[in-house]
Formats: sequence, structure tokens, C-alpha cells
Amino acid sequence: MFSVLLVTIVLFVFEVFPIDKIAFFIIVALILLGLVTPEEGISGFSNTATIAVLALMILAIAMEENGVIHWLTSGMGKIKSLPVYIMAPIFMFVTAGISAFISTTAVVIVFIKMINQLSEKYNISQSKLLLPISFAGILGGSCTLMGTSTNLIVNSVSKNLGAEKLDFFEFSILGIIFLSIAVVYITITLRWLPWDSAKNLSKDYNIDNYLTKVSINPDSKLIGKKIQESFLFENPDVSLLQLTRNNRIHNSPGKYITLKQDDELLILCNLENLARIKTSENLSVYDGKSLKSLENDNENELDNETSDLNEHVFVELLMLPGASLLGKTLGSLRSFMLQDAIPLAIKKRKTLINLKERMVRSSMNRLVLKAGDRLLVETSKEKLPALQTMENVVILQEFGNVNNNSKFKRYFSLGVLILVVMLAATGLLSIMVSALTGVCLLLITKNLNLNTVYKKVNWQIFFLLAGMIPLGFAMHNTGTDMWVSEKLLGFLGGQPNYIIIGTLFFVTMILSGVVSNNATAIIMTPIAISVAQGMNLDFKPFILAVMFAANFSFFTPVGYQTNTLIYGIGNYKFKHFLLIGGLLSLILWIVATFLLTKML
Repeated sequence: MFSVLLVTIVLFVFEVFPIDKIAFFIIVALILLGLVTPEEGISGFSNTATIAVLALMILAIAMEENGVIHWLTSGMGKIKSLPVYIMAPIFMFVTAGISAFISTTAVVIVFIKMINQLSEKYNISQSKLLLPISFAGILGGSCTLMGTSTNLIVNSVSKNLGAEKLDFFEFSILGIIFLSIAVVYITITLRWLPWDSAKNLSKDYNIDNYLTKVSINPDSKLIGKKIQESFLFENPDVSLLQLTRNNRIHNSPGKYITLKQDDELLILCNLENLARIKTSENLSVYDGKSLKSLENDNENELDNETSDLNEHVFVELLMLPGASLLGKTLGSLRSFMLQDAIPLAIKKRKTLINLKERMVRSSMNRLVLKAGDRLLVETSKEKLPALQTMENVVILQEFGNVNNNSKFKRYFSLGVLILVVMLAATGLLSIMVSALTGVCLLLITKNLNLNTVYKKVNWQIFFLLAGMIPLGFAMHNTGTDMWVSEKLLGFLGGQPNYIIIGTLFFVTMILSGVVSNNATAIIMTPIAISVAQGMNLDFKPFILAVMFAANFSFFTPVGYQTNTLIYGIGNYKFKHFLLIGGLLSLILWIVATFLLTKML
């Protein structure tokens, strides 16, 4: 059992595989090793917490699709003229308030897009706001039972082990106290967060100066040559993005294609190579027509005088877990993407094993897209709606798109969410049943499209939960939880209650910084209950210690999904999470230990 736990932690820490794959490996390993029965191995797929999380994710999709989240946050633009030390606390309280009832990740994604637009239009620093909203979203989700999947998992596991279930708002006062402390602390530490540099595609993506279109003249030396025999293939500073022949467009043309007269090539190169192309290769360059300087383009829009490249824009796409583009190289993306949407560059997010940010422009580079990476594409404005339908991909540049959601859909969807919260909070229905009822109401009234749900649900989280829940059964079947609790009892025996609670909280918090918070909750909840049982103490403070500690992984950018998303976008370094987030974790650890000990 310990071997399985160790391998699981290593796989999570070093991101050897996506988290959903790791979850499948765990299920199979536990069954083949005889640590769980086949029925227990797949029990996570029918667990009430897993189904509740799925239903809540679907509700969050409906709230976003029908404009509820956008409507709830629409007034935030009015505070653009306020100083950042006033703006940040407002953003944090609003983010936390919404995250208490809607998926934290969905809420933070909306705020990421909003802050990105405010940064473009009013030169507001993203770096001063993104980390605060991510932390606030985590803290807000910790205030109610439906706020995060971690809360639901802890409640489900503890209830299966004989503990009394938690009420909807039972720990909200504690959550609000933690949130208030964090808002004050983060506002004070804003001065140590980085300032944004001006948005610059060339600098951000290490792209050279020009995207240009050329035509092969009748006496060009390129005629009859294969692409691999030309400068287009040999020169690493030149990228061939598109070939147009007889009005047919070929994105990312293969190296064995023979070039012909009048072929039109869309290439990415620097000014030096552009000059060489113009003089030595006998090509026609569309100067002043389709030539585009990225360095001077602050509007992300091609010149109005262009012909076939008219109304083209540069779009930055953020990859979420489960995106259909994940695992693809830049070269394969150019054949996979929609026609007229040309991938230009990948900006890699930082990871524990890749702390230095990396840019990828060459289609020959074998680095692949992962969650948290950003992809720069060039496309026409008409194709933007098609990009918006891509699975688990967020367009960070909105280009002033108008929200066309009807008021009826918006108000009805919000009413359904309020109904779900009321049914769950009053205890008339469980969170799972109330959430499923809400989804059913949205489907019946055609305020939710299942095709959209299939594309936008974060299936990685669903499969992670389903795969990790059998770990709890395995720990119980093998006596691992009791063995660990006995060792802890031996270590903590005779110690004051605050040492016991503090140790449990600290261990859980550290583990959640390197492993998924849901996985941490599943591992630590049985141990916490065993310790409480062995000391004849009330279960509840121990359960809450695991729940809050599993969420409070502020000291690394990989402990929580929203931290991973903002890591690269906000120009942060690992030290910002380690120092600012680490100190916040320590402060909340001390406060939580004091408050939870008082409950014993």
C-alpha cells in the first residue's frame, strides 16, 4: 500500500502522466494487487461525491454559458480607476463570494479573461490581481460544502467511516475568518508582486518581427525544389505556416511538397531573413499589403488595407486540463487546427521540473502542449466563435465580443442555482440530488445543451476523483490508515490538543502542495478519523482540519488548478508562491489550529 502511495505521489509531483491517466493506473494497480475488490475499485464512479461534483461542474457551465457569471462580475470594470490596493480586495471578496457556490476554476477563468481585458484597455497590472483572485477563489470555495470538490470528498469519506456528515454552512464562519485574514495579508503584500511589462506578442512568444506573405515568381530558384531542400526548411529562423496553390490552402505543408510557380507562402521570419528572401530567392513580398509587424501591433489586428488577410487577428488560447489540443506539438497543431486558424507559437507554463519559461515556435520541436500552456494563433474574426467552442480552451483575448445571452436565460439560470443552494442548505435534498435536480430543470427548459456539457466538463477532475476514492478503501482494507494513526498516536500521545490538530493540519497542507488536493483529502481523512478515534476526541475538528488544509496549498503553483493557470499569465516566479503564499499558509495554519482546538 505504501509503495502504491509513493508511486502515486511521484507521478503527481513530476507530472509524468496527466492526472486522469494516473487515476486509471491507480484503479488497475489496486485491483491487480488485491488491495481492493473489483467492485471497490470502480466504486468511485458511483460515489455520491463524484456525481455531485460532476453535477456542480455542469451547473457552472450553464452559469457561464448563459451569462450568469459574466453578469455577476460585469460591474467590476467600473473600479478600473481605483488604486490597486483598493481594487484587489474588491476583486477578492467578489471572487470568493461567487466561488462559494460556483466552481472556483470556472469563476477564476472568467476573472482571468476580465483582468486580461482591463490590462489591455487601461494598463492595469494583471500580476497585482491574478494571484489575489486565485487565492480568494480557493478561500471562498472553502466556505460552503458545495464550494469545492475537496469539501464534498472529505464529507463523503468521513461519512462512510462513521462520522457525522457536515451541514452546508456549518464551517462558513471559519471560512470567512480565513478569507478576511487573507484579504488583509495579500493587500499588504501586493507591493512584492511583480508589475506587468507592456503586452508585446513578439517579446512574450519570442516571435521575430514579421509575418509575411510571399509569391514565387516565374524565374525563382525555388521552383521544382522540395520544401526540405529550400531555405524554408533549413533555416530555423524561418517558419512556413501556410501554402496556397490554386486557391487551396494547406496549413503546415509537408517537407516533401514540390514548390511551383505562383505558390503563395505565409512565413514567419525576422527582418534580416525577410531582406534576404526578397533579394536572393526572387519572391514577391506583399509589402504594405499583407506584411504585418508584430512588434508594433498593439491592436492585434491586421492593416485595414490588406486583401486576403483582412480582418485577421492574433488570439491567445489558454489550455485547461482536458483540452482536445493537449499532447500535440506545434507541427501537429498546424494540421489539426481549423482551417484559417494558424498556430504560431507555444508559451510553456513553468513547472517544478521546468522552472525556466520556454517558448516554442519551430514546428520541428517535440515539446507538446500541456495544461496551463498558452498557444498563439492567427485567425480571422469570423473564426473566433469556432475557437470558442473548442474543449477546455479559454480565449484570453475577447476583442470586444458582445454577450448575446437573453435576460430570461440569465435570470432563470441564476434562479436554478439559488434553488439548488436553498434545497441543499436546508437539508431538504442532498447536494448531489439538488444539483442533479438543477441540471434537469436547465435541460427541460432548454437552458443547457448537453453537447456543450460534453465538451466543457473537466473530465480530468471527474476521473481523478473516481480513481482516487478506491485508495481510501485500500488503506482501510490493508490497515494502512490504522497503522499510520497508531504511529501518530505514539508520537502525539500526551501532547496538548493544539499540537495534535496542528500536526495533522501541517502534514495535510504540505502534502496538498505537491499532490492534488482531492488526492490529499482522500489519503488524510481516514488517518484523521483514526487518530480522533484513538484519542477519544470529537471527529469534527479533525475532519475540518483535513478539509481546510487540503485547500490551503498556496505555497506552490501546482497545488491548486487556479494557481497553475495564473502562474505563467501573471509573470510570476516560483518564489512569489513560496514566500507570499507560504507565509499566508503558515498564518492560516496557526489561526486554524487555534480555532479548531477550541472546538474540542
